[in-house]
Amino acid sequence: QVQLVESGGGLVQAGGSLRLSCAASRRLLGNVAMGWYRQAPGKQRELVAATASGGITNYSDSVKGRFTISRDYAKNTVYLQMNSLKSEDTAVYYCNARGPGLEVWGQGTLVTVSS
Repeated sequence: QVQLVESGGGLVQAGGSLRLSCAASRRLLGNVAMGWYRQAPGKQRELVAATASGGITNYSDSVKGRFTISRDYAKNTVYLQMNSLKSEDTAVYYCNARGPGLEVWGQGTLVTVSS
């Protein structure tokens, strides 16, 4: 069993940057994909960015070029660097781990972007 804990959310002005962190309680296997999702009020949870074995990454079109997902295997931590933030990025951001027989979610961290 693994637990995920997000941190780094907060209030930031439009155009600013934040880096979210997702710390796993134990090492995750290489076939476990890590991702960041977000959910804004009145909307469904959506994929923001994901990374899998081999460094493969996927991004939502809405964040491509602004957000970067990265993974520090030694620290069992996944990051989401968010630059050029927009008001529409305001949401609760969730870390996710997914693999064979595994799907774990973090508790979420709130990102609020003021215009």
